[in-house]
Amino acid sequence: MRSFKKLLFFVVVVLIVSATVVFVLENQQPVALVFFGWSAPELTMAVPVILALLVGMVIGPVIGYVLRIGRKNSRKVTSPPRD
Repeated sequence: MRSFKKLLFFVVVVLIVSATVVFVLENQQPVALVFFGWSAPELTMAVPVILALLVGMVIGPVIGYVLRIGRKNSRKVTSPPRD
């Protein structure tokens, strides 16, 4: 069972890497992005898309962690002292 999980993990990683390589190779046209007056240098289309994906992969778990910590803190309500 353990070797099956390793094999499945390896297959998923290979599929993700190969899909990323195909995406990069298929999106070679240059684009220039302008955001709030700031203009980025001309890059291939794949670079901003992959950067947005990576930023989302970092921001998503961070927001989840912050919300989880907030819920834990709100549950820690102290009970009144007993006499």
